[in-house]
This record gives sequence, structure tokens and C-alpha cells, in this order.
Amino acid sequence: MAKKAVKPAQVQEQKGLEEALSKSEQFFENNKKTIFGCLIAIIVIIAGGMLYNAKVAQPRQLKAAEAIFPGETYFINGEYSTALNGDAYGFEGFEELAKQYKNTKAGKLAGLYAGLCYAQLDSMEFAQKYLEKFSGKDQMVAPSALGALADCYATAGQYSKAIATFEKAAKKADNNLLSPYYYLQAGIIYESIDKPAQALKVYKLIKAKYPNSIEGQDIDKYIARLSSK
Repeated sequence: MAKKAVKPAQVQEQKGLEEALSKSEQFFENNKKTIFGCLIAIIVIIAGGMLYNAKVAQPRQLKAAEAIFPGETYFINGEYSTALNGDAYGFEGFEELAKQYKNTKAGKLAGLYAGLCYAQLDSMEFAQKYLEKFSGKDQMVAPSALGALADCYATAGQYSKAIATFEKAAKKADNNLLSPYYYLQAGIIYESIDKPAQALKVYKLIKAKYPNSIEGQDIDKYIARLSSK
């Protein structure tokens, strides 16, 4: 049987999508430390605030805040397995502490740490379990947790959930660092499931709301490619 001919336009379209995916992946790799570093810094600040506030709160709150403190050093240093599971010096690990202190703010924060540790260890199913439970109002931590959850969905092939969660994260953040990045991820997934109109809408949103972001400065290429179809 003769092979079906591939039209030049189809080849160009595929190259365009591959280029978009490549650019997005490269952007994340280039900026991963910055984005994740911001999240770590904010979480540590919040944890420090919890520790301070716990001094005038209930003893259980104080105990929980102090218990998770050693794990932050492991987390910041990229020792995710130790942060998750504990060490030989008395730190029990974020997973265990999330269970022990689940009704405290520090315990909920330990759950977020656990989810992020699992994500960094490429155990997305377990990461998803913890990240789905977390809720917060902070403009950086909460959307970053949602973004990590969206990554879990995308890895699992749950593309509709991934798109919805990336867009939710972008709206919750509403800043030049996180929002355009999450919108771009949503747009790329839209393209991958053959929904170019929705992708174009997201790309135009980036151009309109976040023109000075890294993604905004490069978004015209994405828009032009889809607009020419």
C-alpha cells in the first residue's frame, strides 16, 4: 500500500507545534530554578511566620511549626527524599508530619512540601494526592501549588484537567512571573489536543495582559502561526 502523501502545510504545522513545545520546555528549563526558588522562598517565609505566630498560639501549633522546620533545609538544598521521609536525627519527614498535624496550618504546609517533593522525585501520582488537598490564598504559593498539580495532570494524560488547572493557577497568580507561563502551558496543551482556537485565545490573552513578561515578548510567533491557519 502506498504511503499517504503529507502536504507541505501539514509538515509546516507540525514543525510549528514542535517548535512551540520545544520553546516552552526550554523556557522552563532555563527558568526552573528561578520559579521554583521563588516558591521555596515564599513557603519558607510563610513557615517562619507560622513559627512566630505559634509562640502565642496553642502548644500543638507551636510543636507542628517547630517539627517541620528541619525539613526546610533539606528541601531548599534539593534533598527531596530526606525532606519527604525524614532523617536519622529526629526529623520525621514531611509526609509523616502532614499526617500527625493535619489540622494545623503547619501540618497543611507539610502536605504541600510533601507534594512538591514527590513532584521533584517524578512520583506524580503521589504528588497529585497531596497537591489536590492543599488550598491557600497567597498570590505566589497557592498558584504555584496549582501549577504543580497541573503538571501532574498533564503527565498523567489528563489534559482537560491540566488545562483547567493551569488557567486557574494563572488567574489566581495574576502576575508577570507565573501567569503567562501557566497560560502558555495551557495553550500548548490545547494545541496538542487539536484545539487551536482555544490556544490562540490564550496566546492573545498573554499578549494583552502580560506583554512585558518573557512569554509575552515571544508570544507573537505563536499567534502568527495559528492565525495563518
